[in-house]
Amino acid sequence: METVLSMPLPEAAVPMPRRRVLGAYLAEMRSECLRYLRAPGFILPMTLFSTVFYLMFGVLMNHGEASRYLLASYGAFGIIGPGLFGFGVSLAIERDGGLLTLKRALPMPPGAYLLGKMVMAMIAATIVMVLLLVIGVFLAHVVLSWRQMLGLLLTAAFGVLPFCALGMFVGTLLKGQGAPGLLNLVYLPMAFLSGLWLPLSMLPDVLRQIAPIWPSYHLNQLTQAAVGLNDGPLLGHVLALLGFAAVFLWLAARRLRRYG
Repeated sequence: METVLSMPLPEAAVPMPRRRVLGAYLAEMRSECLRYLRAPGFILPMTLFSTVFYLMFGVLMNHGEASRYLLASYGAFGIIGPGLFGFGVSLAIERDGGLLTLKRALPMPPGAYLLGKMVMAMIAATIVMVLLLVIGVFLAHVVLSWRQMLGLLLTAAFGVLPFCALGMFVGTLLKGQGAPGLLNLVYLPMAFLSGLWLPLSMLPDVLRQIAPIWPSYHLNQLTQAAVGLNDGPLLGHVLALLGFAAVFLWLAARRLRRYG
C-alpha cells in the first residue's frame, strides 16, 4: 500500500503553446495548397472548366449584356467546383488510403486538416474568378467598377464554403473511385436548375419555383448582384448559404466520427 502511495503521479498534459498551434494550422494549409498545385491533372480542370464555357458563350457569342450575366453565372459555376471536388474527391480518396486515420493520430490540431482543404478551395475559387474577370473585361469588354470586381472576389471566397461542406459530406459516403461520378451528378444538374447555364425565365414554371432549394441558386443571386444585375435584398441569400453549410457540415461530422 505504501509503495502505491509513494508512486509519482503522472504530470498533467501541457497544452501546446498558441504559437505552435498556429504554426500547425499554417503548415497544413501550405501542404494542402502545394499538394494540389503539384497535381495539375486535378487542379487545372477544376479551375478552367467554367472559363472555357465563358470563352465559348460569353466571348465568341458575345451579345452585349448577356456577357455580363454569363460572367456572374459562370462565376458561380466555377466557384462550386473547388468546393465539391477539392473537398469531396480528395477526402474520399484519402479516407480509402488511410491518410485520414494517420492524420488523426498525428500531434496536430484536429481541425487543421479540414481547414487546410477549405483554404485551398477558397484560393482555387478566387483564382477561377480572377480568370473570368480577365476574360470578361479584356475579351468580352464587360464594364465593371473596382467595387464590383472586389464584390465578385469576396463572393468567390465566401460562396465556396457551402460546397466544401457538401463535398465533405459526399466524401464520407463513397469510396474514392465513386465520388467523382456522384459529384458530377450533383454538380451539373444543380447548375442547370439554378439558372447558371440559362436564365431561370427560360425554364418551366415548376423548375423556377423549386430553384431556391439549391445552394447554387443563392450563390448565383450574389454574383449577379455583384455585377449590378440583381438589386434585391441579399441577406436572405447569405443566410441560406450559411444554413446549407451548417447542415452539411453537421451531417459530414457525424459520418466522420465513424472513422475516428
